Amino acid sequence: MKTIDDKTIKKAQLIMLDMLIEFDKICQKHELKYWLDSGTLLGAIRHNGFIPWDDDVDISMPVSDYKKFCEVASGELKKSMFLQHTKTDSTFPFDYMKIRDTRATIVEFHEEGRDIKYNQGLFLDIFPMLVIKDSKFHNFIYRYSFMVIRFFSAKKFENRHIRGVFVNLLHKMHLGFLKKDTKIIYGGEMPDVAGSFSYDEIFPLKRIEFEGLEFLAPNRCEDYLLELYGEDYMQLPPLEKRSVHAVEIKIT
Repeated sequence: MKTIDDKTIKKAQLIMLDMLIEFDKICQKHELKYWLDSGTLLGAIRHNGFIPWDDDVDISMPVSDYKKFCEVASGELKKSMFLQHTKTDSTFPFDYMKIRDTRATIVEFHEEGRDIKYNQGLFLDIFPMLVIKDSKFHNFIYRYSFMVIRFFSAKKFENRHIRGVFVNLLHKMHLGFLKKDTKIIYGGEMPDVAGSFSYDEIFPLKRIEFEGLEFLAPNRCEDYLLELYGEDYMQLPPLEKRSVHAVEIKIT
């Protein structure tokens, strides 16, 4: 159950919306593709904006656009914002990248009580997406790789080297964004998010409403969410499961 008051959550969401606007502006300038993902996409479809208790933003990008954004973003983000990955923040423990904002700090449940060295500003998660051949073999490797990545991401068994081997394996399977007999998958950098999608479930991208503005989303949002959350994705969870990722948010 969430312990952060609604007023703080709303202030945090306004900052995150500003981050999303900034992200979208940079992507439009450099003609980069992205789409709202996970809880952010669910919020857009179910609430026309943030899930009321959500405290982050989820974005996916084709891996080529992801790499390009990594090259250009640092010089174009607002002063309060910071592009975070292992090269810009050596103590950052994850394989994907985030945009952080110093106007607020957030302590996630897995960080509670730990001596954290990396930047803990409010964040926008960015995940790279790959394309693999749609075959029994490739789908097995994908599912098995994610199982191993998740195991070696757990606090008790955390091993970045082994995790990295399997992330790299998935990237070696990447075919480029081909349409025929392929599946679009998460790259493995975020162990908690997995799913596979046909090309036309995602492309062509379209703009949908989010907090009174428009951002890019998959072509078939309903099918995308069905893959991630199952048939009941439009139903609100019970009160005890409406919880934030954080144990603390401070607006500076």
